[in-house]
Amino acid sequence: MFAAMGLAAALVVTPAGASSTQEAAQAVKQQDVAVRDIEAARIAYDRGDFPEVIRLFRLAADRCDATARGDLGPTYVFCLGVPVDGVDYSGWIRLAADQGDARAQVMLAYAYLYGQGVPEDAVEAARWMRLAADQGAMQDQYWAGNVILDSGSGPQIYAEALRYFRLAAEQGYARAQLRVGRNSEDDVEAVRWFRLAADQGDLGGQYELARMYEAGRGVPQDYVEAYKWFSLAAAREYYSAVRRRDEMTALMTPAQIAEGQRLAAEWRPRSPQ
Repeated sequence: MFAAMGLAAALVVTPAGASSTQEAAQAVKQQDVAVRDIEAARIAYDRGDFPEVIRLFRLAADRCDATARGDLGPTYVFCLGVPVDGVDYSGWIRLAADQGDARAQVMLAYAYLYGQGVPEDAVEAARWMRLAADQGAMQDQYWAGNVILDSGSGPQIYAEALRYFRLAAEQGYARAQLRVGRNSEDDVEAVRWFRLAADQGDLGGQYELARMYEAGRGVPQDYVEAYKWFSLAAAREYYSAVRRRDEMTALMTPAQIAEGQRLAAEWRPRSPQ
């Protein structure tokens, strides 16, 4: 995911001045640890924890700094693509971002959003996030919608954010499908988006779809289907779903409850659509 930034784990560079085998081995060890930091950052990115991504990338850069020995002069020493020359974190991220790398643009956007190494500026964060999202990755489109909402208010901001959410939803991104469904004024359309998210295992999608079945909004009222979807979300500790599922038992026959339990047990997630 981060290879486009030059953060290729396969790249191992012997530090300047590493005159002994022991020093070179220590440098490689530091780089191996940095690789693990990069992998942890990737996982944090996938769950949307961008402050943690920034922290982990800083750790990786610091470990690479530790591999530098001797008089570097004007030479840049690269460890996993990070220049070890005293340039601050925002510097090398900005370099990649300016060259059009989407991952770096996302990092820089969240650096501005949280004031990490740069002045806090939600409008500038939204600008970088748009540049990343316009390259087409559904995750970036989803997060662009969120950052744009943080950058201001009013109908124009809302409409632009929703446009990015919809772009991501149409590519099959479950969290965006949930967001589009929640913002839909048409119950039938909302059910369609909730179902797409729920079918992928999205907890919010499962909960919202259950509510639609319970109330008969956008679909015929069906307590068995509602119980099934509440149960699936409840099984993964979605506490609102636990409460709603348990409350529904007072409205259902034992046979209906058993059928809902059977359907929940047989359910399997589907690929994004």
